[in-house]
Amino acid sequence: MKSFLENDGAKCVFLEFEIRCTMKEVFLSYLWENKLLKPNLRTTTGDPIELISVGTRNIDSGPDFLQAKLKIGETIWVGNIEIHVFSSDWYKHGHDNDKAYQNVILHVVYEADKPVKTIKNTMIPQLELKNIFDVRLLERYNDFLSSKNRIACEKLASSVQEFTWLSWLDRLVIERLENKIGTVLTLFEQCKGDWEETFYRLLLRNFGVKANVDPFEKLASLLPLKNLLKHADNLLQIEAMLFGVSGLLEADFQDEYPKLLQREFRMLRSKFDLPVMPAEQWRFLRMRPANFPTIRLAQLATLIHRNSALFSKIKNSKTIAIQKQFFSAQTSSYWDTHYMFDKPSQNKLKTMGESSIDLLLINTVIPLLFFYGKQRNEAYWCEKAISMFDQLKPEKNNITTYFESIGVMTRSAMQSQALIELYTHYCESKRCLNCRIGCVLIQSF
Repeated sequence: MKSFLENDGAKCVFLEFEIRCTMKEVFLSYLWENKLLKPNLRTTTGDPIELISVGTRNIDSGPDFLQAKLKIGETIWVGNIEIHVFSSDWYKHGHDNDKAYQNVILHVVYEADKPVKTIKNTMIPQLELKNIFDVRLLERYNDFLSSKNRIACEKLASSVQEFTWLSWLDRLVIERLENKIGTVLTLFEQCKGDWEETFYRLLLRNFGVKANVDPFEKLASLLPLKNLLKHADNLLQIEAMLFGVSGLLEADFQDEYPKLLQREFRMLRSKFDLPVMPAEQWRFLRMRPANFPTIRLAQLATLIHRNSALFSKIKNSKTIAIQKQFFSAQTSSYWDTHYMFDKPSQNKLKTMGESSIDLLLINTVIPLLFFYGKQRNEAYWCEKAISMFDQLKPEKNNITTYFESIGVMTRSAMQSQALIELYTHYCESKRCLNCRIGCVLIQSF
């Protein structure tokens, strides 16, 4: 895209039309926040503007940037900044009648087509950005927006310096944990501040493959950990409760073991007034037998049988190797020769694999430890949670594999988690202007 300032007649007129059609407030905010403007700024009335501080981006309602500091003429102002494509948008959005906008000290617009006033009828200085930024920035941004590639910058991503990538991924992994603790907080409140119950519910949420997340969550809500712990010394009874409430014992069996579980569950159901889920909620199709919900439930039963106060044990363990040992539970002997009730299979121990254990640490232990530190205002636990990421192998999934195909490699779970955050919260929605990599590439010509 040629400079808008070129004296090229019809091309200049067309380019102005193109810019007006593609201009977005988010791009103007990007220019303002990064000070990507030509020097010697002036208001539309000719007063010189010195940017002392552009302010802090506001993610809530109200003006776009808060607590900016500017020198306009000979006066230093501290207040808020509002950004629009056209100054007339001020009135379209009703800011002239909104008290939240009465402390705006500068209206930053692409084109100033109208003077603007506050609710107190005070005239607001305006800065018109048309002609005072490098149009190539907009060209590169629009190229990203119109890209049909899965990742808009994929042809350029590997050209960004490794230090920039590493620092951005470090920030993204914190962002990912911050996003995850919203779910943890909900569970924590539902469990009335009980850390072990919260851990149990979060663990079950992540215990099955994606297809069975919902039934595992339902099971955790219907079968409290405290009921299981009352029979923690009896593996058979723990299995009976898990399989019984899950609805997977509601059948006429041939094998003696499920019949035994049924008898135990009848007694325990009466004792604890336990409900029963519809068995059809569970998914078995198109998954590896090792991930069948029956196997996962049997592994969970052994895990609870072997470890009471599991969160406390994991929290206070010295090494990640010890934490992994808690999850390496072997199922009861019936499952050595079965993946489902009444269906014999080749004899094989049904222990949880290393990659499955790593995922439980990534999705259960680390977020809860991080939340624990936040809740208690103890940075040690947050730092411990983050350091655990660096001790785990990177995840292998379609997102990390795709990044590897464009030259962005991962060395640990910290980086794979960061790339998942990057893809799901930036690349998919093309938030290139909020991405450090995107910003670097947009500014590189």
